[in-house]
Amino acid sequence: MKIGVLCSGGDAPGMNPALRAIVRTAGYFKDEVVGIQHGYQGLLDEEFLTGDNMPRDIGVRAVSGLTSKGGTILHSSRCKEFMTEAGVRKAADILRKHKFDALIPIGGNGTLAGALELSKYWDGQIIGLPGTIDNDLLGTDYTIGFATAVQTAVEAIDKLRDTAGSHDMMFIVEVMGRHCGDLALTTAIAGGCEVVAVPEIPTSIDNIIASLHKFKNLGKKSMIMVVAEGDDLGGAIEMLARLKEAGSPYEMRVVVLGHVQRGGSPVPADRVLATKLGCFAVDSLHKGETGKMVGEIGNQLVLTPLSDVIVDHRQVSPAMLDLLEVIAS
Repeated sequence: MKIGVLCSGGDAPGMNPALRAIVRTAGYFKDEVVGIQHGYQGLLDEEFLTGDNMPRDIGVRAVSGLTSKGGTILHSSRCKEFMTEAGVRKAADILRKHKFDALIPIGGNGTLAGALELSKYWDGQIIGLPGTIDNDLLGTDYTIGFATAVQTAVEAIDKLRDTAGSHDMMFIVEVMGRHCGDLALTTAIAGGCEVVAVPEIPTSIDNIIASLHKFKNLGKKSMIMVVAEGDDLGGAIEMLARLKEAGSPYEMRVVVLGHVQRGGSPVPADRVLATKLGCFAVDSLHKGETGKMVGEIGNQLVLTPLSDVIVDHRQVSPAMLDLLEVIAS
């Protein structure tokens, strides 16, 4: 079996361990693995890992040491051409031309939506892996990269808390998460933060101001608030302006963590998840599966149709929101 592997969209810690698992498992089955560089754009450009300008497979030794390496050695990108029917048809023609039997795309909602569209024009097998720090995909409890992104954000908050305490101020920390607040909420709980704003819940400035005054009256001199970038007010900078206007009792500063959350060596949880899902993807191909995403739910490896994965975004747990409110109070 000839298997193509690509990473698309934003990179996530754990993509390299996933590639390693795919290559090692394919080696067990005597498959050929070809790395497609720069995602769907690289597929359209026929930008394969090459030797003497001819496509060649990635051998099992070539992925040694990838367990601890962040980012993706295949590189990633977004591709406007692939968002058109002509672009998808071209990709299907290229896969046929190079006699690929299967494709394993690693990425988030956009990557898997593209894979589903490709399946309409190409009869090869497609099994997707959930690779995004946002943890916004249905069909898995956790996505590859989420645990590392939380670790990165919590480490930053631990440092900011020292400065907040030294200067009696409040930091508003913006983390990624356009559609799902899991990263913000998990970071807030793990970082001991008092207030969170997530895309799923309309933000009330009046309620936040009331909470800040309550904390101030209780003698709390410093605060940390976590805001998801997809918050309905538009992120941390807008949040700062609105809270100032409403009369926040704290001096405030904004820290936008941004792309730093995507980098770094993947934590053990992401390495293990990526390894399990990469192996499961290849095994699923050999069992004839296609048009699905691999995931883990309740410690069980599962397959979910791509159409069910991309129909909506994962939502934060109400129980976790309640937990933060109780602990912060």
